[in-house]
Amino acid sequence: MTREEIERIYCTLFQVFILESIWRSLNISHLPKISIMFNSPSKRPGFLLLFPNIFGFKGGMQVYSTFFLQALQHLYPHARYRVFLKYDRTSPPHIPVQPQTHFTCLGKFPRWLQSLLLLVSTIIAGIVERPHLVIATHLNYGIPCYWLKRLTGTPYWIVVHGLEGWDLAHPQRQQALRHADRVLAVSRYTRDRLLAEQNLDRDRVVILPNTILSEEFQPAPKPSHLLQRYGLTPEQPTILTVTRLGKSARYKGYDRLLQALVKIRQQMPNVRYILGGKGDDLPRIQNLVEKLGLQDCVTLAGFIADEELCDHYNLCDVFALPSTGEGFGIVYLEALACGKPVLGGDRDGTVEPLDYGKYGCLVNPEDTEAIADNLMAILQGTHPNRTLFKPEILRQKALERFDFPQFCQILAQHLESSRSFGDRPIWDEKKAIASS
Repeated sequence: MTREEIERIYCTLFQVFILESIWRSLNISHLPKISIMFNSPSKRPGFLLLFPNIFGFKGGMQVYSTFFLQALQHLYPHARYRVFLKYDRTSPPHIPVQPQTHFTCLGKFPRWLQSLLLLVSTIIAGIVERPHLVIATHLNYGIPCYWLKRLTGTPYWIVVHGLEGWDLAHPQRQQALRHADRVLAVSRYTRDRLLAEQNLDRDRVVILPNTILSEEFQPAPKPSHLLQRYGLTPEQPTILTVTRLGKSARYKGYDRLLQALVKIRQQMPNVRYILGGKGDDLPRIQNLVEKLGLQDCVTLAGFIADEELCDHYNLCDVFALPSTGEGFGIVYLEALACGKPVLGGDRDGTVEPLDYGKYGCLVNPEDTEAIADNLMAILQGTHPNRTLFKPEILRQKALERFDFPQFCQILAQHLESSRSFGDRPIWDEKKAIASS
């Protein structure tokens, strides 16, 4: 054995020692034998998933990530799942997932360290566990996927929701997008923008839209406990917005709604606007409400928990979110599933859940007058789109296109079609079970 070969062995052992130290620091139970690092993927499929967070607070990306995991486990109930959660500090003890699902939470580490740990953890898990596919439900997490593919050839998919992928100029994220085996856009609008702005193979950029569970959002009378909580009467016209109230989320359009409310109240003095959400823009919003003199008709409801979300949709007479930056907007689906008229902007992905105005009211999100006039028309029952006043149709059409079984079916088609591009076959569950 030559000196160079001995040095190479020592270098490999030292690298494995470092990897094992990091692996154990993340509270992962064991590190497989060194030989596994050079094996091909096992016959039993494995998925490595990179999510922002799915426990506690849930925005659109978090809800999408949760549904993605559920859909994969519906399609591949016997697969192995390693899930990295960048912002969750811990996972609850009893989670309705397959027992071979392992969560690694990085939220317990300082923010400056989380991105580095996600990169290192992804590469280690990819080398050690050799997953069949890596999926990142946030564009920023594509960078670790890219480097893992460079090292091991492991294919990866990236989900792009909206703003994070529009006007993208970050070189490393662009590189990760270009080398992804699939880019999943949540809407046609996002897909079209990606293809127009980035140098991507259009056949690899596909659509997997948001989804809902039909049983969780159903029409019902206005809940008495919420009427009492907010001091409302059943006949009182009520507008609802549920969104993140962050300084970076002002594109959501709640400022325009508050300004429109000044005009609406002149015609409908007893109108009430309930703005649900939390974030660092709340103090400014409170000041704006006072400046506009709307204290008696605006309720800042704070964070609305999942178990009360459906009740809040059923409390309102119209759901409004005239945003300029939605990739899709799952809240529109939730409101439609409760049979509620929806007002949204006509400049972004909002057009798709509302089917380009067939099942919702689309307005110029920067036109306060148009927002006010259309909201009054909906509240007074005079809007020309009469479908807005047919809750059974609004619910039916939303579920026909975006119910969870549809999401699973579309995902299954994307997984199957990936083989035509020479991607590594994911797995044939039936054949594997028959041969075991």
